Parts: sequence; C-alpha cells; structure tokens
Amino acid sequence: MNAPSTIPVGYSRTLRLREMLTSNRLEFLMEAHNGISARIAREAGFKAIWGSGLSISAQFGVRDNNEASWTQVVDNLEFMADASDLPILLDGDTGYGNFNNVRRLVKKLEQHGIAGVCIEDKQFPKTNSFINGEAQPLADIDEFCGKIKAGKDSQSDPNFSIVAHVEALIAGWGMEEALKRAEAYRQAGADAILIHSKLSKPDEILTFAREWAGRGSLVIVPTKYYSTPTDVFRQAGISCVIWANHLIHGAVSAMQAIAKEIHDSETLVNVEDRTSRRSTKSSICRTRTSTRPPRTSICPPRTKSAARSCWPRAVARAWKPSRRIVRRSCCRSRASRC
Repeated sequence: MNAPSTIPVGYSRTLRLREMLTSNRLEFLMEAHNGISARIAREAGFKAIWGSGLSISAQFGVRDNNEASWTQVVDNLEFMADASDLPILLDGDTGYGNFNNVRRLVKKLEQHGIAGVCIEDKQFPKTNSFINGEAQPLADIDEFCGKIKAGKDSQSDPNFSIVAHVEALIAGWGMEEALKRAEAYRQAGADAILIHSKLSKPDEILTFAREWAGRGSLVIVPTKYYSTPTDVFRQAGISCVIWANHLIHGAVSAMQAIAKEIHDSETLVNVEDRTSRRSTKSSICRTRTSTRPPRTSICPPRTKSAARSCWPRAVARAWKPSRRIVRRSCCRSRASRC
C-alpha cells in the first residue's frame, strides 16, 4: 500500500510515528541515509524512515563508530526531512555521550522535524553490533535510564518518541538480562523497546517477545534472520520491523558495477540504458516536499521599519515557483528601505 499523497492538517510526523509504534498491526520502516534515498523510500510506499547510523556513516565515508559527529548527522537529517514528508526515526547510537548530550540531541531533532530517536545501551563511542558483539561492554542500567528520562524531560512535543535499544542478546548477557533491561527502560519512559539478535534464526527474538508479553511496543531489525516469514513476526506481537541498511547496500553495489563497467570499457554505451537518469530528473530531483519557507529573503531589511513592511512580501514572492516572480522583489518599490 502506498503512503498517502496528502497528510491531514495537524497529523504531524511525530504523531504518525507514535501511531505506528502503538499500532495493532505490523508496521515497517525503511532505511534511508540522505535526501534522495528518503524520497525513494517515500515513493516506494513506506510510511516511515529509519535513519540508520551505519548507512549515514557509510555515505559520509566513515566507519559506524561515531566518527561522524552528531551535528553532522543532524545536518544530514535536515536534507532527508526536506526531501520526504515521512516521519524519521533516527538511529542515535548511544546518544552521542551522556544524558546531557541526549537532552541536547532531542531538542535539535525536534527543531529539524525528526519524529523520534533510538538509543542503545552500549558505551560511547559505539561499535557496530555485529563486530565482536560479545566483547562490547554495556552501559550501566541506571545510567541508561537516566538518558531516557533526560530525553523525555527535554522533548517539547509529547508525541516525540524515544526507543530503547537493548543489546544484551548481542553481547551474550542472556535472556534474563535482556528482559531486565527492557523493563527498566520501559519504566524510565521509553516509548518502545528494540530487541536485537545476531542469530540467523529468530528463536531469541520470539522467546523475548513471548516473555515480554505485550508490556510495551516491540521493534525488531531482522538483518541476520532475514529469511523468517513476516507472518511469524505478526503472530509474535511485534509492533515494527526495520529494514535497516538495504538501500545503502543496493546503492553501493550498483555504483561499483557501473564504475567498473565504465572504467573497463571506456564508454557509456553499455551502461546508459541501465541508469535511471530520466526518472531521477523527473520524479526525484525536480520537486521538494518541504513546506518550510526560506531562511532568508532575497533582500534582508536593514532596519526594523523595513523588516515590518518588506520582509514578509519578499519571502512570499521568493517561495513561489516562477523564476520571473522570484526576481520581482519588494526592493523595486522600496529600494530606499532595503
């Protein structure tokens, strides 16, 4: 089913994500890592986006180890939010530091229109879960609960979501520890629990879901146990499934193949028909979904009196699509004030 082409007034991104997390039916989030992938996810019909830490790091050309700063990640998210009106759940790693970092992160995400953040109970700087997972230390439960509480206290939108990512199964700490941590995070205010596993079968996840018994929303990332039928997740009471990094993998594979073909053949003849140049120009790069006005007008006023009379009209005209109208600024009639 395609995502709705128009969003009802007042139906915010945060509210849409919260409804997905609490829905009685299984929901899906698709990974995206920049503006064009966010637009592609929307055009495919997905209802929400997973701002994957691995994928965003990869498109920056750095490791999934907090080498990209959180401000660089937030700047990238701004392009994603402008390119697609879908709610975005950021993979916020460990929160980029202590509870004070989480507090500031939540405020900045809200300012950029991001619907939620998922933080994991590992230590900063983080390492990808599937790299020597059992050797990675976990955060103290009380400390991590403090991060969750700080984030919830800092949000201004009551529908902004914080998802607690439990790494106990990945780290080899066992099912009992995973359930203990999940319950502590739920009581600390987490809006959902993301439970992760590195096994190729969903046994750990299904056991956790059974023991969890619907105490709160449950999110999974079936990267390793991808062959499991989706109906199994529905029957287990899973709330959301995240397809975590497949767009970045697909993009990299396609670019590698095309780059090698052009290098080896020294011609574009063999690749031109395989690229989507026409569709890219017409359906993705031509339009934008953001309704936010430009940050500056064409001619910023120099005085307060000029600001009252000149700024609004300049902004309104600059935002219209016609190039002819954009050039017709208020300065023509109020040159002395601008």
